[in-house]
Amino acid sequence: MNSITTRVWIAGASGRLGSALSHRFGGNTAYKLVTSDRDVAVEDVSVVGRFADINHPDVIINCAGLTDVQACEENPEEAYKINAIGARNLATAARRIDAKFIQISTDDVFGGDEDKAFCEFDDPHPTTMYGKSKYAGEKLVRELTDKHVIVRSSWLYGVGSYDFVDRVLDTAAKEGAVHLPEDEISSPTSAEALAGFIDCLMHSREYGLFHASCDGSCSRAEYAREILRLAGKENVPVTSASENTALRPRFTLLDNMMLRITGLYQMPDWHDALSEYMSHRQTGVNK
Repeated sequence: MNSITTRVWIAGASGRLGSALSHRFGGNTAYKLVTSDRDVAVEDVSVVGRFADINHPDVIINCAGLTDVQACEENPEEAYKINAIGARNLATAARRIDAKFIQISTDDVFGGDEDKAFCEFDDPHPTTMYGKSKYAGEKLVRELTDKHVIVRSSWLYGVGSYDFVDRVLDTAAKEGAVHLPEDEISSPTSAEALAGFIDCLMHSREYGLFHASCDGSCSRAEYAREILRLAGKENVPVTSASENTALRPRFTLLDNMMLRITGLYQMPDWHDALSEYMSHRQTGVNK
């Protein structure tokens, strides 16, 4: 890796994590940032290869993906084309130019039928098309380039696209109440917090698989209550309700075991990360 300037290609740069990474690296002379979105379709192997050859990054971070769970169920081939074949194409390009490849994955690779936190050594068993296509992407990355890191995270929120925070606040404003399940459990994770870990990861000699979610856990309903509290809307009731459990895994809490045993990084508590994000949101920072 270039010791003076690190050339970084962020694929999917307009999404939540891509936006957080672009903000973190932008203007920093230690990085030469190259970004792409749908202008470089990750599912097109020739386009990906040409872009990699022209820009020759030291690190490729794949934030691109079809993340809409319903859309993945309705269009499974599109889900596999973007989430699996896109990962394959970027991994192949990374291997050819000897770049470190960071693949962003998800807690949805676990089916959610056990009440335990899943570590990196637990076997995935995805039940949704989104989870299946992302896990297929993970497997292709492992097969195609040695210099890879797969990063799984959960319930990601942040600027760049409509997220759970937006949904809760909009619903509260329009309906005066929010209805969410009490038994859907994971950990809300700030895109800014995850970007901090990826920054650290880029300059480490670590490879393989890492879980990187904010510390702690909550239900969707508890998460919404904290959002409303931080927004000064404690008077808006959050009541228990069921969602389409056939699409959403029930329990996908990640255990960041590899972060602990390597001592590489400490993710913040989810309450603290959410508080910081809401403060930035209200003051217009990073917006």
